[in-house]
Amino acid sequence: KEKARNLLLSEAGIAHRKRRCWDVEAVFGNIKQNMGFKRFMLRGMEKVTTEIGLIAMAHNLRKFSIA
Repeated sequence: KEKARNLLLSEAGIAHRKRRCWDVEAVFGNIKQNMGFKRFMLRGMEKVTTEIGLIAMAHNLRKFSIA
């Protein structure tokens, strides 16, 4: 716990946490709110991996079509 705390409170850790809200959270928010994705329809890691891959491709294609 002490090692994790030191990493989180270091300058690099603080910079990484500040960047996270722009890097990741907006993508998940967009997928959940704008694309209406709330839960996986399939079961099993292989099927869920395929499903999230399709969702990620749809998200990227949507961004590409807007630009």
